Amino acid sequence: MGPNFEGRQNQGVVRRGGIGWKSALAGLAAIGFAAVKLLKFAWLAKIATSGGSMLLSVFLYSLVFGWGYAVGFIFLLFCHEFGHYLAARQRGLAVGLPTFIPFVGAWVDIKDGFRDAETEAYVGIAGPAIGTLSALACLALGNLLDSDLLRAVAYSGFILNLFNLIPLSPLDGGRITQVVSPHIWLIGIPALVALFLYWPSPLLVLIAVLAVGHVWSLFKNRNSEEHQRYHDASWSVRIGYGAAYLALAGFLALMAFELHATLPTR
Repeated sequence: MGPNFEGRQNQGVVRRGGIGWKSALAGLAAIGFAAVKLLKFAWLAKIATSGGSMLLSVFLYSLVFGWGYAVGFIFLLFCHEFGHYLAARQRGLAVGLPTFIPFVGAWVDIKDGFRDAETEAYVGIAGPAIGTLSALACLALGNLLDSDLLRAVAYSGFILNLFNLIPLSPLDGGRITQVVSPHIWLIGIPALVALFLYWPSPLLVLIAVLAVGHVWSLFKNRNSEEHQRYHDASWSVRIGYGAAYLALAGFLALMAFELHATLPTR
């Protein structure tokens, strides 16, 4: 009886061991399957959030400006933000898809921040650059079709990108010019005030509130080693970004001025 009992016990151990391995493999497979599904769901959720906010913006803008203008303007805004997105991905940064807030704008979330001022300037200038090319394409199509609507959308694109070049963070102009010299932000402050006096807007108040924190943090830490290291760049880099900034801002101002004169008044 003893030997037979021991044999059955050993068989039970082997049987339980076999079932345990199968259960473990099945469990790992289930976990892996769930992880894949979760990742897919998370990615779909991000796309839904970005696309949903964009569609909401189109709908709300259409109530004020009509569907044609709303679709065109949000498309140009998307191109601007997608420029930031592509540049961030090119530099190996973790970046989220564009998110839109109606009548405020849009942004892409740089999840881990920037490594240095040059990287920030690179990502910063990509938005207005792609946005300007998109507005030019819209203008060319408008001229081809003789469409005042498309020309009006192109004009809004030029103004949008020019506005973003005000040299004050968190606007793109502030991100670009700080690699040249953070002190350029002192020019952006009166520029923003002057724009508010010309065109009072809650959006400008919001930007001013955000800018105060950026300016205070910048000059508070200007003598720190971390600040010096972050803004360290060669003169060739500084001159390159400075020239690109001035050229882009000048081109946008010229295009906006010239196009405005051709648009019908209503």
